Amino acid sequence: MEWRKHWDTLTIIILSLFLDFLIVFFPDSIVRKALGLAFVLFFPGYVFITALFPEKKELDNLERLALSFGLSIAIVPLIGLALNYTPWGIRLTPILVSLTVFNTAFALAAIYRRETAIEPWIPRITIEKIKEELEWDESSKLDKALTVILIIAIITSIGTLAYVVTHPKPGEAFTEFYILGPEGIADNYPTDLFVGENGTVIIGIVNHEHRNVTYYVQIWLVNLTWDNTTNTTLIHEMYPMPGWFNVTLPNVPVNIEGNWTPQFETNYTFSIDKPGQWQVWFLLFKDKPPELPPAPPDGNYAETDAKNLILEAINGTVQSLKLNVRVS
Repeated sequence: MEWRKHWDTLTIIILSLFLDFLIVFFPDSIVRKALGLAFVLFFPGYVFITALFPEKKELDNLERLALSFGLSIAIVPLIGLALNYTPWGIRLTPILVSLTVFNTAFALAAIYRRETAIEPWIPRITIEKIKEELEWDESSKLDKALTVILIIAIITSIGTLAYVVTHPKPGEAFTEFYILGPEGIADNYPTDLFVGENGTVIIGIVNHEHRNVTYYVQIWLVNLTWDNTTNTTLIHEMYPMPGWFNVTLPNVPVNIEGNWTPQFETNYTFSIDKPGQWQVWFLLFKDKPPELPPAPPDGNYAETDAKNLILEAINGTVQSLKLNVRVS
């Protein structure tokens, strides 16, 4: 076997394995990002077409090139769909392994098919070959000009795509804000208490804002109703609860691999000294808290501008969490 005539398929096998090495040991490498583009958008279709059509007469070079890109775009989603129904799921490692196995298997199949072909197709990139493929000598000046423009457009598109892939825009900035029950799960919340009885929740914050953020958490005890006549929320009582706090957190990148882990959690224990149907509101503010009006003599902020905080929380303009508590 003359291995030199299989330089293309052997190169794909080597580059696929080299990409695996880069992802494991140099995940932030620019080479990894550039090679990953070809790994996904070109290699699968190329080895598949080469294995399927080893004969020179079956397809010309331009058809093979176009089908390599087109089939890659079809093959990769199908592999992802198949992985979705496996225990491994659509994650980086299963996708990387699956595509590497696919590229290697079909590259070896292409080598075998090419060896058994009568007149095998072997890619040889030379200026003469490119001219022959483009029918350069027989083309008019207009056709040559259009061909040059098309080649420039293709190179520009590939360069632009490579730049976008290697210089991705930062993901969406957001903050995770949650409360858990005392056992650390989203269940068994203290929603039915006696007067003066303690209830405990866990308040959690995770910073995905791409910067350090100081968070301010306000906790309010609110009694409100909905007026069907005017379609408005009526706030009857609004008291600040003890335990307001602030915390500065660094940015944590979003990790779609592995298990989710908390960044900041703190236990919060409260009690309510009045019977009735209450709502405990947890309001989250970034960088600086809003200014509050002077405290009323009875401590009830329902008749002050502070009630707008709850109204904004209900409308979704303030990041907030609510716990309904019935006090007997």
